Amino acid sequence: MTLFRLDASILPASSASRELGDLVETEWKAAHPTSTVLHRDLASDPVPATAWRDAVQGGFLAEEERSVSQRDAIALSRTFADELTGADALLFTVPLYNYGVSQHFKTWFDLAYTDPRIDPQGTALQGKPATLVTVLGGNYEEGSPKEGWDHSTGWLRRVLEDVWGLDLRVVHRAFTLVGVNPALDAFAEPAAELKRAAESAAVRSGRELAESRGRRVA
Repeated sequence: MTLFRLDASILPASSASRELGDLVETEWKAAHPTSTVLHRDLASDPVPATAWRDAVQGGFLAEEERSVSQRDAIALSRTFADELTGADALLFTVPLYNYGVSQHFKTWFDLAYTDPRIDPQGTALQGKPATLVTVLGGNYEEGSPKEGWDHSTGWLRRVLEDVWGLDLRVVHRAFTLVGVNPALDAFAEPAAELKRAAESAAVRSGRELAESRGRRVA
């Protein structure tokens, strides 16, 4: 049994998204102690920015006509697809950066998406249990001064839930920069409550992820 985990935070030592991911993973391991956790860290091992271009261009060429970089990019996309399709469950931890999707995650997704098993016609990921952990430094919910500025979470849900067809759970935490950015000090109390709620959601999601996989095996 395998859990595939992908982390996108560029600050591993202080990452709120990774902390929540750890809670999900702990619950998975508790339910499946002999399982394997396959970890891909996009901070320590980022996907080359040119890989998607090379894979797309190489896809229009015969094998013998491809450049070395095109062959390498296509091979890497196959590796990504192997990791996704071979796992029993998936865990993604992806913070909001500059109001949008992490470039590291987007580059990884774009390259993985070139593999025919998980392109728009592929069905290899349909119904696979997954958890998305997403965190935001500020708060962009309805009624907030920057309502609608989170251009990451909606996109992540769209591609993971609607495009890949994953059985997706979402753990969401806002105000992670409270206590870091003095301008947000006034929001200490709601931030603490949001943190507690997200931690509870992560534990619950980890249990559901493990149980969902268990039902599939049965």
